[in-house]
Amino acid sequence: MILSLGAMIGCDVNAALEQVSQAQHLSADLLVQFTKAADAANRAVMADTDEASIAFAREADQAKGKVQTDIDALKPLLERLKYSDEGRLLEDFVNRFTEYRELDRRILDLAVENTNLKAQRLSFGPAQEAADSFRDSLKPVAPRVLADKWRVEALVATAVATVREIQVLQAPHIADADEAVMTRMEKSMATSEAAARNALTKLSSLVEPGSQPQIVAAKAALDRFMAVNQQIISLSRRNTNVRSLALSLNEKGKVIPKCENVLHALRDALSKRGTTGTR
Repeated sequence: MILSLGAMIGCDVNAALEQVSQAQHLSADLLVQFTKAADAANRAVMADTDEASIAFAREADQAKGKVQTDIDALKPLLERLKYSDEGRLLEDFVNRFTEYRELDRRILDLAVENTNLKAQRLSFGPAQEAADSFRDSLKPVAPRVLADKWRVEALVATAVATVREIQVLQAPHIADADEAVMTRMEKSMATSEAAARNALTKLSSLVEPGSQPQIVAAKAALDRFMAVNQQIISLSRRNTNVRSLALSLNEKGKVIPKCENVLHALRDALSKRGTTGTR
């Protein structure tokens, strides 16, 4: 059966209206998915466990995948509708989104490493335990000494204090992003370590034979402490949490509003389209 001219026109109009509606829906979903991606990435950066960082990073990647799916569906729709202005807006977003994805990948790769967080846990856990063990090993030494007791007490106090000095420097080392500042802290740590070992050497020559096992235990605890401290320094030097946060707040903080502004403009332009699907 041959359709009347009016029916054919009606079919064309209905098809165009459906396409406009699809385009409007996709443009709105683009904004939603991009916002989800940015929010999930921010949570990955701020997460306080490896598991949470990885989960949020995966969520961000999934949302970015949906953004790309919406782009791939919207682009041919705009071409069929001959919406050149909206097409240019979409192309503008695609370019900005490419920049965003490259930056976001760098940030997420850093965030999931969590090196500053791991260094902090080592400082509060194994390092603290080794330092306390060092102190406790030396506690019984002075009371057993008969000669040069004041000197032994001073050496014990020096040994414990210098280890605590290293502990005090761990937190600012973990937090700082300046290479020169970290280097200065590490030199101070090395000076304190040398002082602690020197004090132990002098103590070994002064204490009674019965206290020698305490000196040996203290040396073992100091070795453990310095081994953990080296792990802390290595992790802190990578600075992945500090770097990912800085990138997220600075570079990414400039890219996101530009992407969102284009998406808002695209959504608003499509929402103003007339009932015939053309201007």
